[in-house]
Amino acid sequence: MARAYQQPGLSIGTGHSTDPALVRALQADLRALGYLRAGIDGAFGPGTAGAVSALQYDLLNNAGTSSQKDGNAPVAIRDYNRGRVAAVTGVMDQGLAACLDELMGDPNVTKLPSSPDPAGANRAALAAVAGSASTVAPPAFVLAIAKQESAWQHFHVPAGADQDGYVTVGLDHNNPAAPYAVTSRGYGLGQYTLFHHPPTAEEVAKFIADPEGNTSLMFTLLQSKLENNVVGPGDRADDRTADHPDNPPLRVCKYAANDPRYLADCRTCAAQAGTVSIQPGQPVYPGASLTWAPSQYYASASYAGVPNRAAFPCDWPYAVRRYNGSGINSYHYQARVLLNLLTVPAPVPVG
Repeated sequence: MARAYQQPGLSIGTGHSTDPALVRALQADLRALGYLRAGIDGAFGPGTAGAVSALQYDLLNNAGTSSQKDGNAPVAIRDYNRGRVAAVTGVMDQGLAACLDELMGDPNVTKLPSSPDPAGANRAALAAVAGSASTVAPPAFVLAIAKQESAWQHFHVPAGADQDGYVTVGLDHNNPAAPYAVTSRGYGLGQYTLFHHPPTAEEVAKFIADPEGNTSLMFTLLQSKLENNVVGPGDRADDRTADHPDNPPLRVCKYAANDPRYLADCRTCAAQAGTVSIQPGQPVYPGASLTWAPSQYYASASYAGVPNRAAFPCDWPYAVRRYNGSGINSYHYQARVLLNLLTVPAPVPVG
């Protein structure tokens, strides 16, 4: 079936006078195909233009391979071009409209899910995490990460003219030689990242459509970072080594595993850790050559009232940073997650 915007001579782009209903139809398809970050509002702005450009780039270049080790996509987007898109313009013409029609109609091209009740689905997901008695990783830290990653939204919540109820998606553009290329996508509450596109049907079912599956991966990944990337054996966290030069064994929790407070009272520990203030130019840990500075993802390097990671009786603050990687962005991430820890839902009551 032809798309609403498949009309002879119609182009949709910046500066074009176009029926908002047609723009909204285009935006919905771009969201379903994973090219538009958010917004089905009928206004063709920079985000929609960027999504059109990213799709045009993929129709010219995306062979379905992964840039990392997470496997290949189920299809190659460039196979759907067949000479209909010749350049990245940011404007939807009828050649691109025909490609979109074919992509949307092919069941082998996985589509991102939406929710009929995004706000309700988000509340249920957060309640499930907050109420879990996990022995894998602390629910409070997982919630604090999810606040940083997605503002606690597995699904985008419509507002005003915006009708977007699709799964939250983050789009990274980390190839300076190809600014329109989406190099990776994060999905849902934890922004679990894939380096191929589109996702497989199994990936959609396992953690993109399912908030519980998404948070399950967060728990597992955070546990892996604690067990492998704080004091080894994978590698060591420089901030942990500097904060604790006596190199104590890995600290999972100050409570024993049979204590009801085990991995469950992190907000209290955060409140009792004292706070530090962070300003540009300060070393990211004692003796570090790397100093606090803004980055491409964080406009400010000033933070006040950050729970003091060195005073925590566990090593989860260091695992949080390694969850995000390394370098200056990982320290920004750590500071923000620790601040979030003070505002997550109250811990599960303990005996």
